[in-house]
Amino acid sequence: MTEEAPVDGVMVNGYPGRASVRAGEVLRLHISTRARRFRADFYRCGPRPRLMGHLEGPGAYAEPGGHDEDWTWPGHDMAIPGHWPSGVYVAVLGPGTEHPAARTPADAAALDARHSRLLFVVTARDPGRTARILYKVPLFTYHAYNRSGGASLYGALSRTETRRTVTLARPGGGTGGPVKGRPDAHDPRTPRQTFAHWDAPFIAWLETSGFTADYCTDLDLDEDPELAHRYRLLLSAGHDEYWSEGVRRHVTDFRDQGGNLAIFGANTCWWRVTPNSAGTAISCAKYPPGAPQGADTDRMRGAPDHWWEIEPENRLIGVSYRNGGGHWEGARESLGFTVQHPEHPVFAGTGLREGDVLGGEHHLVGYECDGAAYRRDQQGRAVATGEDGTPDGFTILGVADLPTAPASGWHTAVRESDGPGRAATLGIYTRGGTVFNAATTDWPRLLPLEPRIRTITRNVITLLT
Repeated sequence: MTEEAPVDGVMVNGYPGRASVRAGEVLRLHISTRARRFRADFYRCGPRPRLMGHLEGPGAYAEPGGHDEDWTWPGHDMAIPGHWPSGVYVAVLGPGTEHPAARTPADAAALDARHSRLLFVVTARDPGRTARILYKVPLFTYHAYNRSGGASLYGALSRTETRRTVTLARPGGGTGGPVKGRPDAHDPRTPRQTFAHWDAPFIAWLETSGFTADYCTDLDLDEDPELAHRYRLLLSAGHDEYWSEGVRRHVTDFRDQGGNLAIFGANTCWWRVTPNSAGTAISCAKYPPGAPQGADTDRMRGAPDHWWEIEPENRLIGVSYRNGGGHWEGARESLGFTVQHPEHPVFAGTGLREGDVLGGEHHLVGYECDGAAYRRDQQGRAVATGEDGTPDGFTILGVADLPTAPASGWHTAVRESDGPGRAATLGIYTRGGTVFNAATTDWPRLLPLEPRIRTITRNVITLLT
C-alpha cells in the first residue's frame, strides 16, 4: 500500500460530506490542515486512474473527532461538472496549490493511502439512460472497518453502548483512513477492507472489457427504492458484508420484478446496519444480551443484527457465510471450485469439464467464502437442500469443501446444521430475476491471473444484461 510522508511535513486530511454526488451538482469536502492552502486532485478510477480536475482552498486546522460523531471539519464546495461520468473517484490531498510532480498512478493501489485521500461516487445524471449495469459500492462495509476516531464496528462495547455507531463523516471509508484487519498474504499491496483491494480491480476489468456501468453507494440504494429498477443488472464484488434493511428490501424487490443480481464476492449481507435519519452514521448490534465482550460474535446465536438469524440472506443471494468460512492469517492452502454442470452457459468457452478445478492454482476460494447447505445426489453432484433458506432451483456450479482440521486456520461461523460439511458453493438461480453468486471474496483478485475466471465473469454479465 502507499504510505506517503506529508509534503514539507504538513498533512492534509479530509472526508466528503456525503460519499455520493450526482454529476452536475455540488460535493462538499471537509478538510483539515495546518497549511495555508490545500489542493485536491480528483481521479476517476477505471482501467487506470484519470485526472479529472482539482480544487484549491484556504487551509484551516480542526481537531479529529471520535468514531461516533460528525467531525465537522471546515467545508469547501466543489461543483461536479455535468460531463463527469458516473464512477468511483479518489481525491489526492496536499498542501499548496501546485499539482504534485508525479507520474499518473498506474492503478487504484498506487492511489491508496491511510491519509490524505478521500473517496466519493459520482452517480448518473439520468440513471439507466446509457447503462444497463449498476455497480454497488459497499460504503457501509468500508466504514465498518474504518478505525478513524479510534474504533470501527469491531471490538468490545463500552459500558454505555448497547450497539456500536460509527459516523460516515470522518476520514476513511474506502481509502484515507486506518483499517481494521490483517494484511492479505496473497495481495499485500493494499488492506483488504479498502476500495483498492477488490472493487478497483473488478471495475478496471469491467470497463476494460467494454461494459458500461453506472455507480452508486449502498446508502443510495437504501434511500431510493426505485434506483436499481432503472437497470437490468446490479453488480457487487469482493466484500459487501454490511447491508441495511432498506438495501435488502429494495434489492429483493428488484429481483422479484425481474432484475438480475451478480455477486462476485462473499461474506455478503452478513451483518445488518441501520443508517441514521440523516444518512451520516450507521449502527450495528452484534452482541447478544449478556454475551461476554470481545468474544467472536460470528460464532454466537442471538446477535440482534445477524442477517441469517433475522431473515436468512440465502433467500436473496443463494448462499451464506455460515455455510462457508474464512482463513484469517497468512497464506492459505490452494483451494478452487470443483466444477459441476460444465454445459451451463456460465462456463461457455472455458473448456472446463465435469470435475475440473477452477482457480485452485491461485487460491481462489477465500479469504472468506459462502455456501449453500447441500447433499450429494446419486451421481455425486452437490445439490442444494434449501434447509437454510436457499431458493428452490439453486444450481451449484462449483463446490469447494473447506478444510476442517484445527491447524488449517479456517474459521467457520455458527451453523444451524451439525453436519461435518463446510463448503463454498458457486451457483445461480432464477426467481423473478436471476441471481449469480461467485461465493468467494477473491474472485476479483483472479481476474488478471486466470483466463477462465475472466471468461465466466464476461459470460455472467452478458447473460444477465
